[in-house]
Amino acid sequence: MQLTNNKKIYFASDQHLGAPTPELSFPREQKFVAWLDEVKGDAAAIFLLGDLFDFWFEYKTVVPKGFVRVLGKLAEIRDSGIPIHFFVGNHDLWMSDYFQKELNIPVYHDNMEFAFGDKTFLIGHGDGKGPGDMGYKRMKKVFTNSISKTVFRWLHPDIGVKLAQYLSVKNKLISGDEDVTFLGEEKEWLVLYAKRKLETKHYNYFIFGHRHLPMQINVGENSEYINLGDWIGYFTYGVFDGETFELKKFE
Repeated sequence: MQLTNNKKIYFASDQHLGAPTPELSFPREQKFVAWLDEVKGDAAAIFLLGDLFDFWFEYKTVVPKGFVRVLGKLAEIRDSGIPIHFFVGNHDLWMSDYFQKELNIPVYHDNMEFAFGDKTFLIGHGDGKGPGDMGYKRMKKVFTNSISKTVFRWLHPDIGVKLAQYLSVKNKLISGDEDVTFLGEEKEWLVLYAKRKLETKHYNYFIFGHRHLPMQINVGENSEYINLGDWIGYFTYGVFDGETFELKKFE
């Protein structure tokens, strides 16, 4: 993608809409919709890097109710011709084809490479990457197993969704509540992951979410790791203007 006419590419992650309750989440949804309204004016593309919802599961004919404002705004922006790309996170990894069919938004289940002008990007949610975090990696294999998803789908949505929402909020291993402390560059596992990837291929930017901390760290020659923060306490997002990448806070 070549950026022209002062267009920009926007990135956001970890809105966790619906947590801890729909009522308490509602002001954050309104704020995120206001951000979408603002950036659509000069957006060449918008990237959402996962955990838009605190829980999401697609039955064959049912999706969780709620979130109509953000879904409507995404539909409006996409219908206007602005590309939107969605990466599943650890809270909404049960996405299937609803976004693709209803909103014409592609959904990615792993990292993807993109080139904007002469800059190369590796983009993803970030969960399960790098060393350590073995408890979550094992749990993710269980959650994404086709048998596990089929068994869960047998539960009536009134039971399954309510149970999953409770676990999503209460279980720190799932919720990522422990991922809010800077570990230091030598221990930040996504920093280590980025440096390892650079051993085989160069990227100008590694863009991830999941950690809930805004971070912009040099990981190599002309290469940066960026974590987008979240829309719970930071309300931060990334913007690339064709030359430089900047983390900003939405007021």
